[in-house]
Amino acid sequence: MKKIDKLVLGSFWGPFFLTLGVVIFIFLMRLLMFYIDEFVSKDLDMATFGRLLFYFALLTVPTALPLAVLLSSLMTFGNLGEFFELTALKSAGISLTRAMRPLLIVAIFISVFSFWFNNVVSPWANLKGYSLLYDIKTAKATLNLKEGIFYNDLPGYSIKVDKKIKAGKESTTGDLLKGLVIYKQATNGMETGNREIILADSGRMYTDKDRTYLVFELFNGNDYQEYTDNNTVSYASDGTSKGAQFVRNGFKNYRLVISLESFGIKRTDENQFEYHEYMKNLSELASLTDSLRKDYKNTSLSVASTSRQYYSYQFKADEAAKFQKAKDGKWVDSLLRKQDATRPDFAQTALSQAQNVLNYATSNVSYLAEKEKSVWKYQLESHHKFTQAISIFVMFLIGASMGAIIKKGGFGLPVLIAIVFFIFLYVLTIAGDKYAKDGLIWVPIGAWLANLVLFPIGLFLMQRARHDSRLFDKDVYTIAWERLKRKWADRRQQAVTESMS
Repeated sequence: MKKIDKLVLGSFWGPFFLTLGVVIFIFLMRLLMFYIDEFVSKDLDMATFGRLLFYFALLTVPTALPLAVLLSSLMTFGNLGEFFELTALKSAGISLTRAMRPLLIVAIFISVFSFWFNNVVSPWANLKGYSLLYDIKTAKATLNLKEGIFYNDLPGYSIKVDKKIKAGKESTTGDLLKGLVIYKQATNGMETGNREIILADSGRMYTDKDRTYLVFELFNGNDYQEYTDNNTVSYASDGTSKGAQFVRNGFKNYRLVISLESFGIKRTDENQFEYHEYMKNLSELASLTDSLRKDYKNTSLSVASTSRQYYSYQFKADEAAKFQKAKDGKWVDSLLRKQDATRPDFAQTALSQAQNVLNYATSNVSYLAEKEKSVWKYQLESHHKFTQAISIFVMFLIGASMGAIIKKGGFGLPVLIAIVFFIFLYVLTIAGDKYAKDGLIWVPIGAWLANLVLFPIGLFLMQRARHDSRLFDKDVYTIAWERLKRKWADRRQQAVTESMS
């Protein structure tokens, strides 16, 4: 490896890893802000939270790589141009394409790595990350009794406290509660209502060491219970219950133990999430796409034959041959009048059968449309395995060319230009995906739309950079504007002179 290659690569790796880390951090912060309420109220342990961040950090790598390559290559050649190192290289007979060669090789290797990552790591990370996120979202919030409000998240209980005094961190006796009302709800059906009510002047609430049970230590209260023979209650006209016995038990100290089995995270079977296209690699996507296409074809071909069950023939084929070229006339009305009144009305029967056929056809059209959209989604994800890898190479062309043209390094103008092109790439990708999923454009066109637009821009910038174009110099446009104004003034003067002569 020559010194020029070491110089270029040494200037590239620092901004690359820095940009990659910053972009991953930004996407993780976006995730946290979007689901902050879910995370705060679920009392997640650090291991679960760390695994969630790790999975979603892996998911952001394919998105972060194009921006990292764009910004780092732009900064590399911007710094070389700002300190006249590119000028020295060109004066020594080294062309710009030769100076870009080591980064071109690196960009190709990063593109290959991105394809492998999208095909192998991303499906696994998507499955693990989104299944864990679903379990966190569906987990119940931690127990949080609020003053004067009934808490109903404990299965079989509804609890209200008038005042809650939080215990200290070192306290083992739990929170102090004042004015407790506890409804014990029946487990054999909501129609039986609340059959037991506990009222207490005060109490304490704490969990055991394993956090599997919640304990209420109640003081100075009463336990009101209603008993019936067959566990059912009938009511009189005045609203009072018949055949029920009411029992009141007073207590000075009462211990109520409630299981916390319904709280915490319960892992869902990951096979329930494997149907999504993000959880599949390239071979699985190809197999599913082929299966969906066959299903779509078979369903569309069977619509005509299966629709026959929704209508009936009034005449057999041999009998229908007797009525050849029947003409309309009074005999039709007389024939209809002779029909037995008990027979179903022909017009109503025909209308009902026509409506059945229409409903059947409409449902099949909707089913086939959804099936076709599923095919488009799987096809789109298959193309994205390649498009995200190729976009790295496209971003390198744009970044290296722009850096050689603007000749500015650092985190000022290069960052602004990189963000503009990255947003352009992101918007084109989202637009192409939307149009492809809706069937407005061909799926390959929608998937490759961003690269098809940006690749010619990269080639144009590369051509300008090779010829030392002053594409972004203010003086170039100022001089061109002055020349345009002079030409315009000369033409006006010439027109005035011709009119006077």
